[in-house]
Amino acid sequence: MNLKLSLAAAVLAMTAGAVHAQSDTLRFGIEAAYPPFESKTASGQLEGFDVDLGNAVCAKLKMKCVWVENAFDGLIPALQARKFDVINSAMNITAKRKESIAFTPPIYVVPIVMIAKHGSRLHPDVKSLQGKRVGVLQGSSQEDFLKAHWANAGVQVVSYQDQDQVYADLVAGRLDAAVQEAQTAQDGFLGKPAGAGFEMVGEPLKDPSTLGEGTGFGLRKSDKALQAKVDAALDALKKDGTLTALSQKYFKRDIIAK
Repeated sequence: MNLKLSLAAAVLAMTAGAVHAQSDTLRFGIEAAYPPFESKTASGQLEGFDVDLGNAVCAKLKMKCVWVENAFDGLIPALQARKFDVINSAMNITAKRKESIAFTPPIYVVPIVMIAKHGSRLHPDVKSLQGKRVGVLQGSSQEDFLKAHWANAGVQVVSYQDQDQVYADLVAGRLDAAVQEAQTAQDGFLGKPAGAGFEMVGEPLKDPSTLGEGTGFGLRKSDKALQAKVDAALDALKKDGTLTALSQKYFKRDIIAK
């Protein structure tokens, strides 16, 4: 009996130690193919606005950042499966997603735009895009918008697991247009040689029900204590100017939610 009690005590001690160790680590889920928010250098190092933002949160909380890569459309299931603690991957806050997970208050807001070839005379509306192929990132709020408003109106919506695949097919002529966040379009495509001959067309898309109210971190609804800590860290980083400084570094303007 005493041996059993000793073993039980040892197991409890080990469990407590593991919990304590875990409490010193913040695991971020990320899909690292969406510059300038998150991508990889030639040597395989993570970089981008969201990466710097996550590291700043960890520093504020005196925690170690661990980055877990995952396909964007699988981030919410992976969060719920406890593969990581927080989604930090340019995820827009939408009513649909809030049914499954919790979000921090909006951190930043970026317009959603369509790009197409110069002189295409295409506009981001169903009349202009009848019979056309429009590419979008799978699992994104942009995909939700296109499926809700364009897919049943004669526009062929083509979803991809990787944003770079969207751009590749746009250049190859397999797509007529693509929809994504404005800064991603500029830094990930239009500002590069491959994007020569393409441009943003029309006005930014608007629809709070699908495109959301800005971008935030996603957490499990049950992790209320962790969310309170992360919310407080983000608020402090907003007040001390860190978030605005990061925005100016990457975007040359302030996209931080007010």
